[in-house]
Amino acid sequence: METAHQYTDFVSLIEKSIKANWDLDALTDYQGTTLQYKDVARKIEKLHILFENAGICRGDKIALCGRNSANWATAFLATLSYGCVAVPILHEFMAHQVHDIVNHSGARLLFAGDQVWPDLDAEAMPQLEGVINIPDYSLLVSRTDRLTEAREHLNEFFGRKYPKYFRKEHVTYSHNPDPDALALINYTSGTTSNSKGVLLPYRALWSNYLFAVEVLGNNVKRGDSVISMLPLAHMYGMAFEFIFEFLHGCHVYYLTRIPSPKIVLQAFADVKPAIIIAVPLIIEKIIKKNVLPRLQTPSMKVLLKLPVISTRICDKIRENLVEAFGGRFYEIIIGGAAFNSEVEDLLHKIGFNYTVGYGATECAPIISYSDWHTFVKGSCGRAVPRMEVKINSSDPQHVAGEILARGANTMLGYYRNPEATAAALDEEGWYHTGDLGLMDEDGNIFIRGRLKNMLLGASGQNIYPEEIEDKLNTLPYVNESIVIQKGEKLYALIYPDYDEAEKAGLDSNGLRHQMEQNRQDLNGMVASYERLSGFKLVEQEFEKTPKRSIKRYLYANADID
Repeated sequence: METAHQYTDFVSLIEKSIKANWDLDALTDYQGTTLQYKDVARKIEKLHILFENAGICRGDKIALCGRNSANWATAFLATLSYGCVAVPILHEFMAHQVHDIVNHSGARLLFAGDQVWPDLDAEAMPQLEGVINIPDYSLLVSRTDRLTEAREHLNEFFGRKYPKYFRKEHVTYSHNPDPDALALINYTSGTTSNSKGVLLPYRALWSNYLFAVEVLGNNVKRGDSVISMLPLAHMYGMAFEFIFEFLHGCHVYYLTRIPSPKIVLQAFADVKPAIIIAVPLIIEKIIKKNVLPRLQTPSMKVLLKLPVISTRICDKIRENLVEAFGGRFYEIIIGGAAFNSEVEDLLHKIGFNYTVGYGATECAPIISYSDWHTFVKGSCGRAVPRMEVKINSSDPQHVAGEILARGANTMLGYYRNPEATAAALDEEGWYHTGDLGLMDEDGNIFIRGRLKNMLLGASGQNIYPEEIEDKLNTLPYVNESIVIQKGEKLYALIYPDYDEAEKAGLDSNGLRHQMEQNRQDLNGMVASYERLSGFKLVEQEFEKTPKRSIKRYLYANADID
C-alpha cells in the first residue's frame, strides 16, 4: 500500500478521540437527547461487557439495521472497538433483503431499530443468537442462556468491574495494527442487481478519515456541529457525517426521520453546521422550490442580463442561500448521484461554496474531490490522496472510458463472491467502477454515465442517457425522467411535477401538450442520434435506492403508449 502517511491503528483513533473530548457533546438525536463523549464511552463499555459475557469473539459479525441515531452510532463504535466486524444494513431495505444480508453475512447478533423490527421475522434469520433493540439496548430475541443472563445482569457486571466510577483512564480498546484486517461488510444498494457484501478493511476507513482531516481539518474544528442526513449504513454518510466528525471531536446531530426539505432547513437554522454533506436531490429540491421560480420570470431574466444588476442579484441570492443552510458552513459537498446541470450552473454563477465529489462503496467511499475554491464546474474533482484514478480509454480527454481506481481506500473484495470480486478488481489492484468518464489534463474527472446504462445508436454511436435526462429535467414541469431504447428509437419516461402543473392551471391534455413541446425543444439541443421519438408520463415517482439513485433496471422494458 503506497501512502505518504504510516497507517495508524483505526480503533486507537476512536479511543484517542473519546479521551481527548471526554466532556464535549458528541451525538444528538435532533430535538432529542444528547450523548457526550463520556456517555458514548460508558455505553460502549456496557456493550463490550454484554458481548464478552454472551460469548461474542473478535472477528464475529454484528449487524445493525435502523434509522440514524446516537445509539446506532454508539453500537457501531462498540462493535469495531471490541474487534468484531460490523455489518451495517440500510433500514430502507425490504424485510427479505435484511433477512438475506443477515444470513449471508453470518452475523451472530443484530441491532434492530424500532421502525425496522416489526417488519422482520426472527425465524427467517436462524443463525442469529440475539436481536438487540437500538433505542434502549434491550433484548428483542435471545437464543442463548449466556446472552439472556448477560443482559439481565449487565448493570451488576458493570458495577462490579467499575465499583467507584467509570473514568477516561478505563477506556482501552482491542487494537488491530493490521491495515488489511476486515472492519466491516457493507452491502451495496443494488441499482442494477442484488446487493453484494463489500469487504472494507481498516486502512480504507483510516484513509477516508485522514483525507477528511487533510481537506477539511482547518475549517471544521473540535466542538463544531454537523448534521447527519444520509443513512449511517451507507458509506458516504458514515465516513463524512459520522466517523470523521467523531474522531475530530465534533458534535453530530442525527435527523432520525427521513428528512423533508422543511425539516432540513429548520435543522440548518438550529444547528448551523460547519460542513454540509448532501446528495443532489436535497440541494436540488431546496433550490428548485425556493430560488429558481423567482429567477425564471421575464423581468428577472432581463435584469440578470444587465452586468451591474446581475452581480447584485447574484450576491443577494448567494447571501440568502448561505443563510438558508445555517450561515456557518465552509462548503457543501455533493455526491452520491449526478447533479442537475441547471442547478449547478446557478450555484457556479453566484459563486456559491459548493463542490462535487465522487466515490463508491467499494472505496469506503471517496475516489475524487476538490475544494470549492479549485473545483471545476461539471467535474467531480481530482483523485484524492492515497488513490490513483485513470480512464480506460485511448484518449481520456476526449473519448469516454471506464473509470478505474486503486489505492488505500479500495476494498478487499466481495464477501463469499469470488466471481464478482474478479470482475471488479483486476490483477493490478484497479477497481473497475462501472462508470464512464473523461479526465482533463489537470486530472479533473467528468462522469458521462454508467457503463451498464450506455446505449448504442443505430450507427454505433455511444449514447449516455443520463446526459439527455439532465437536459430534459430542466424543462418545464419535469420532475425526473428516464431515457430508454426501443429498437433504434429513444423514448422518455417522465414523472411530471403535477403540483406545479396544477398551480399553472394545466389539465392532463395541457400537460401532455407541454411535454410534447419539451420533447421538441430537447431534440433541438441534442445530437440527431440522441433525439426522442416519444414519451410516456408516469403517475408515481420512480423507485429509488436509499442513496436516491433511480432503479433504472425496473423500467428498461417499460411499454410506451
